[in-house]
Amino acid sequence: MKQVVVIASGATEQQALPVLLDHLGAEGIQAGEVRIPPHHRDLTVEVVQKLIRTVWYERSDARPAKIVVLVDTDLKTPEDALADLRSRLPDRLTEEMARSVQYAYAQQHLESWFFADAEGLRTCLGGALRKVDASLPDEIENPKRHLKRLLRSRLYTSRVSGEIARELDPKVVEERSPSFRGFLQAVRNGGAFAAAPSTR
Repeated sequence: MKQVVVIASGATEQQALPVLLDHLGAEGIQAGEVRIPPHHRDLTVEVVQKLIRTVWYERSDARPAKIVVLVDTDLKTPEDALADLRSRLPDRLTEEMARSVQYAYAQQHLESWFFADAEGLRTCLGGALRKVDASLPDEIENPKRHLKRLLRSRLYTSRVSGEIARELDPKVVEERSPSFRGFLQAVRNGGAFAAAPSTR
């Protein structure tokens, strides 16, 4: 199995991503390990550098084939959201480490991917989801806030993000979300980062 480690921003990603990536096991890819910054810190160049070095030196006998850094675009373009990492991070890593790093983004947040499979999300929400244009999940404005509103009195926690992910069909999400498709491309094969058009 090809080992892939994902570096992401927080606990919701740490719970949801292993579930959304589990189907890649059939392709010989194990990508269930998600590292996040300690103490709710941002994914700055310095923080990502430390996380990569930790992953790398923890397993000198079986280093990951790939490390994928996933960022939320928030209100930025994908290019702007990744610019600092892509320009400054390689110089802070050994050449071998830098070659293993791939970059990906969620447009605007990971939660937009949940809306790509409207049926799965509706199941998890107990029917609270009304008609949503699931063909354009990356264009939902502030998907995290929208999801919290749909959950009503239920608090959105990392555990809930994992529960939602378990109800989704990753193949449907891949088909309907360009940013999830790009993330899977980074996990599967790597290659040059290609940004989708801005949805701002």
